Amino acid sequence: MSEDGRRPAAADPAEGDAPERRPVVERVGLAAVAAVLAVLFAFVAMASWVGGELFLAAMGALGGAVTVWLALRTLLRG
Repeated sequence: MSEDGRRPAAADPAEGDAPERRPVVERVGLAAVAAVLAVLFAFVAMASWVGGELFLAAMGALGGAVTVWLALRTLLRG
């Protein structure tokens, strides 16, 4: 914090400084939340498939796949 108690201004991305990586605990926590959401999407996809709603099943499966992809990206990239 600066002398007047305010946070410093965000660095200009054009200056070439790389953004700070998230701590490992935060990345694991975000991935865990994403895993729970992916399970819920998978449940929606399976229930929709059994109920004959093929479009909703496809959307649920796609949502689950994208959620898993982003969780892995969060873990690996930070």
